[in-house]
Amino acid sequence: MTNQDIAVNGHSQGLTCKVAIVGAGYMSREHICAFQDVPGVEIVGIHSRTRSRAEALAKEFHIPNVCDSVSELYEKSTADLVVVSVPELSVHDVCLACFEYPWVALIEKPAGYDVVNAEAIEAVARTKERRAYVALNRRHYSSTRDVIRDLSTNTEPRFIHVQDQEDILAGLKAGQPKLVLENWIYANSIHVIDYFTMLGRGAVTSVEPFFRWNPSKPGFVAAKILFESGDIGLYQAVWNAPGPWSVAVTTQAKRWEMRPLEQASHQLYGQFKLEPVATHKWDQQFKPGLRRQAELAVRAAMGIDTPDLPTLEDALRSMRLAQAIYQVK
Repeated sequence: MTNQDIAVNGHSQGLTCKVAIVGAGYMSREHICAFQDVPGVEIVGIHSRTRSRAEALAKEFHIPNVCDSVSELYEKSTADLVVVSVPELSVHDVCLACFEYPWVALIEKPAGYDVVNAEAIEAVARTKERRAYVALNRRHYSSTRDVIRDLSTNTEPRFIHVQDQEDILAGLKAGQPKLVLENWIYANSIHVIDYFTMLGRGAVTSVEPFFRWNPSKPGFVAAKILFESGDIGLYQAVWNAPGPWSVAVTTQAKRWEMRPLEQASHQLYGQFKLEPVATHKWDQQFKPGLRRQAELAVRAAMGIDTPDLPTLEDALRSMRLAQAIYQVK
């Protein structure tokens, strides 16, 4: 099986899916591009607190309904799927408004600005029996899928090495709210910490920070993560300093590396050269991961089993791991 085997096409199932968008920023536009490429999908409405931005996207992408509230969006669009792509501090209230209606929700990460906030969102979804998923798009990179697919037949213990680089000063300059900056590990570090959830087998049995997080003086962070399967994780982060985002998985027979994350390469035992794997065309034509993610979200909205699409609880697993690595409340 190759990275061309991405997902069962919605059109081949004879499906039509109506999609609504909440939010009108950069990521909303990227989601619209991806969804409009899925056969059988209609983008039927958009809502944003800044109506002029929603109107601009509606004009560009020929979206028929520009709405002033979530309730109006549902009533006018009768959508099967709603994509929530709003700032971190708005996610809770927007999700609760969306959970008043029976559409499936795809929530842009993070699913809450901290663990408590995300748990509150998940609790309401569970109480109201709403199906909600989280747009952890790096799970849908063709590079990530190639690594996971290859490892699925390898029973050897895994050493998972994740390197993170964060720049809180850049976030400050960009005007990010204080509460988002204080919880930056959920807003941004979650992108790479989620790889432990993807690649480590079984539950996490222990997290041992040995270079500890100092929020008053961000610098170097490192932690050892053990899984019940025997897999071992090593997380390293540099803050306000140069460094890569990268993921490596080593078994006795083979090593995989993603650096950058969009590019997978492998190395066999006894060899000294990394062999790159071709990136799927979707990750070249669209923001990486979004096209496959859109197709899986459509399948979920149509009632088709989609185990590769992470739920709110899946996202919370990675958020709780970030909490344990950084030892924050």
